[in-house]
Amino acid sequence: MISGGNVSRFHAEVRREGHGFVLYDRGSSNGTRVNGTRVTSHELQPGDLIAIGSETFRFEAADAMETILDFSVLRPLGTSGTAPAAGPVLSVTVSGGGPVGLSLALLLEDLMGDRVAITVYDGRWTQDGARVVWKSEGQGNVRRQQVVTVQSRQYLHLPQEVQERLFRGDAYSEMWPVGPDSIRGCNPRNLRIAYIEDTLLELANEKPGRIRLVPAAFEPEEQQENVAKEHVLAICEGGRSRTREHFADKFGSADKSIYSLHGRHVQDVVLGLRVKSSLTDPMTVLLTVAQNRFLLNSLRGRGFLNMRLTDEEATEVIGIDPVRHVFEECIASRPCVMGRDGHGDFQCATHSTLFLPAMVRGSALWKRVLEGLTLFGVPEQELSAVTAFRLDMVQRPRFTTRLHSATPDTPGTYGFLLGDAANAIHFWPGRGLNSGLGSAISLARSLNGAWKGRPFRDADFARHEAAMSMLQYRHKSRAWNAMITTDEGGVSRPIKEKIAQSIEESEARASEGREPDRNADLDAFMERLRGVRDRLAPRVPGMPDDQTLRDHLETLRSDTLRTLLDSGPWDTLIVGGEEVDIDIFYRPDSPSASGPAETTRAAS
Repeated sequence: MISGGNVSRFHAEVRREGHGFVLYDRGSSNGTRVNGTRVTSHELQPGDLIAIGSETFRFEAADAMETILDFSVLRPLGTSGTAPAAGPVLSVTVSGGGPVGLSLALLLEDLMGDRVAITVYDGRWTQDGARVVWKSEGQGNVRRQQVVTVQSRQYLHLPQEVQERLFRGDAYSEMWPVGPDSIRGCNPRNLRIAYIEDTLLELANEKPGRIRLVPAAFEPEEQQENVAKEHVLAICEGGRSRTREHFADKFGSADKSIYSLHGRHVQDVVLGLRVKSSLTDPMTVLLTVAQNRFLLNSLRGRGFLNMRLTDEEATEVIGIDPVRHVFEECIASRPCVMGRDGHGDFQCATHSTLFLPAMVRGSALWKRVLEGLTLFGVPEQELSAVTAFRLDMVQRPRFTTRLHSATPDTPGTYGFLLGDAANAIHFWPGRGLNSGLGSAISLARSLNGAWKGRPFRDADFARHEAAMSMLQYRHKSRAWNAMITTDEGGVSRPIKEKIAQSIEESEARASEGREPDRNADLDAFMERLRGVRDRLAPRVPGMPDDQTLRDHLETLRSDTLRTLLDSGPWDTLIVGGEEVDIDIFYRPDSPSASGPAETTRAAS
């Protein structure tokens, strides 16, 4: 029995329907709320917060096949003696449970506590007893084993609990030097994406009272009615987000022209080679920064060696079905990961195709792949898998929009684009995940400051939208300069075209019986390496000496050496400089939603 002036005699009831339970408001004068939203009926999920009068309960049915359910199953909100939520609860749905979506959920839980209820959807999860876990490869989910670099400007703003869990033992390394995006003197840190995902999901599982994990893809068409009952929909699904496209009329159309040359949208195709390198981290950093053909990002030598392809080489990235004798583009279009099988071939476990270039003795592409392995000290047997990425960028007009206006029965829903759904970035300069984490940090702070139990308005998110625009400008301009170069005549052109030109010239010389001036190329590349080393040595101890570098370069073919030289070094001057500091919008002395905004709201 619940008593109180705001509680009707027959206020609400819970009925078992099918394999679940449905809450019905029985025409009460003051209404029934679930997760902060007034409802007439609602299919209950474990963790839902039910507010009746001044009392709040959490629905915690452990077994939907129980034959009896009454209000004895609903316990007062809070565990271990914690108090019920004070005031209305912010209801947040997150579509996409990768690193950005889970980070947002954990940030909100840390900042807002019982003032927030979060539901996260992801089709790559599955239920394992009481916990939600990532599907295995046998269940159709190929985990991302790439290594990413997280800047200290981002990871130091994650909840302390998240930092402590992520950075345990040998789970990370500090391969790259301190730079403008480093704060408090802390280095960037390399972690494997799958490890980040596992750790964040593990943490989210430990907070069932505030974070509800749904192992299913978010279907915007089916969820329209539910979205209208939420305060927030955060879209974190990735660069090909179906939910973002469903709401395209709300967010506006992306513009390709700003990342085009001569009317053509510039796109890179990158071959990803899973390897184990024998080189030291300082040697790896030096060789990577000195050219634009190959990039190795690793965790103690294990990671992906990325190879920028020419347009002609990209057409060779193809699989073959050995049974049907037909070509398949699964590695290029899905993209699938082809692991080395017991015969030494690279096979797609999903489509049973084999990577064709590795099987063709005369494949020019495969010979260049092997040269990349040599450059980074990778024995051929330490190449364990091959995949491909198609990388391009677009300019988005907005990242925040009102999806549904408030009505007497709905709270008003705001939608947000985060992570790759907002800013899919070419990974060569390494800011994709950092941009996503920055966007999650900004949104969590904005929601925490703006939530007063009333419908949101555009002004509540002006600072967040400004932060997103800054992230887009800074990180995409950096990435754009990693895709193009300027020739001697001052004309911009894609770097891949410069690589293609170098290959064509080498082939032309070979057909005419002319050898490149190997010694001159070697001297020129050594001069470049010395220049890069001199800049990095104060921040990266253990750099190799001249003799070590020269002996290593001597193992490369002459045409490879020329291509590395022609690809140019990383343009650290153009892409360097001041980084995006979203703290400028959220410092104590900044205007906040609880200060002048409240005054304006009252005046209006």
